[in-house]
Amino acid sequence: MSDKNNELITSVTLVNNKLRFSGTAGNNPAISIDYIAPLGDDEGYTSLELLLLSLSSCVGSAILTFLRRMNKTIMGCTINSHGIRHIEHPTGFRSIDLEIKLNSPDTNSDDMRKVIALAEDKYCPVYAMIKGNTKVNISFSISN
Repeated sequence: MSDKNNELITSVTLVNNKLRFSGTAGNNPAISIDYIAPLGDDEGYTSLELLLLSLSSCVGSAILTFLRRMNKTIMGCTINSHGIRHIEHPTGFRSIDLEIKLNSPDTNSDDMRKVIALAEDKYCPVYAMIKGNTKVNISFSISN
């Protein structure tokens, strides 16, 4: 028996004669997923770019949820990611750097280290899936 609360359903449909797909999930707007030329047309996110976005937003969601539970004021947050790929196939990431830029007047470095550890160890499913296969380095800065 399937539990709908534990399911995520997506769909990709080829939209050209190369490697561009239209991807959807739920009622969200479609996104364009493509590959680099000459196999693709560079008209969408690559699959690995989407992985970086997924990891960044997953880590960010966990961190912000815990900071808010600590009654911290969040004025803004940006997470930049940088992935280094393997040279040989499969050319997945050998390492990923996440740089979190938090704007908060009442969050300190100890708070950030605590919530990052929670995200890494338990609460970010994307991180849990790549842990052990890819080295992930997370750094942060806090501004008021």
